[in-house]
Amino acid sequence: MADTVNSLVARLHEVLVGLLTDGPTAAPPGRDGSEGLCDVVARATALGPDAGWLVAAGHSNLFGLALVRGQAEQAVLHLDAAVTAGFNDCVVLHADPIRPLHHDPRFRALYERMRITQADLDEFFWLHQEMQTMSKEAQQATVDNIGRLDTGVSLLPQAPLPTREPDTPGVLITRIDLAATQTALRQAAVKADFQRASGNTSLGLIDDEWDHPRAVRDAWYADELDTRRQQAAEARAFVERPGAGTTLVPCPPLGSIIYPA
Repeated sequence: MADTVNSLVARLHEVLVGLLTDGPTAAPPGRDGSEGLCDVVARATALGPDAGWLVAAGHSNLFGLALVRGQAEQAVLHLDAAVTAGFNDCVVLHADPIRPLHHDPRFRALYERMRITQADLDEFFWLHQEMQTMSKEAQQATVDNIGRLDTGVSLLPQAPLPTREPDTPGVLITRIDLAATQTALRQAAVKADFQRASGNTSLGLIDDEWDHPRAVRDAWYADELDTRRQQAAEARAFVERPGAGTTLVPCPPLGSIIYPA
């Protein structure tokens, strides 16, 4: 089957979920997700300009992998290719793991090449804030599930992805990053919940002193929490700020952005 932009989006999402699930250092170089990212870059390049942002997406994630492996030279090369192909997420370039590169003249020159609109910058902040928020929600859900005696399985709610037409294609890259984060966190939560539920089912069948009334209460409380989390996720949906600029301008000065916590 011939590649399309949509099929490569699905492939990139799959690769990123694997990286988030297994970790970037769980396998040797070439089998740690970089092979899949390079494949996306090659296939997107063959599709032409319409898939240029997917080339940028592949290189921006290869940049992150190179940083994890301590390969600063390789990281800068991938960032160069990403920026050339349309990457402009200046917010993520202020995350703690990337700050040591701020003093590298090559990195600074790449940063200064990027252009963005205020409307897109607003969305970048929201996308990264949502990644942080959902990670915290997943951690809290793990704590809340400790000791649950019911056999229900809870889905980790997700805020809806923005649907506005972005001014720059770089926004599409970070939307995929968020979507992959949502999928990986939800899969991990469901896996852990299935294990708990399966264990409780077995114990409920063999333990004559199993606390069935408490299991019923736990199920009711879990449903209540699920409802509240879903409402909170829906309330976090991105809302475009009226009057946000749509003119391309240089990114905010390097070091002036505080990465969402």
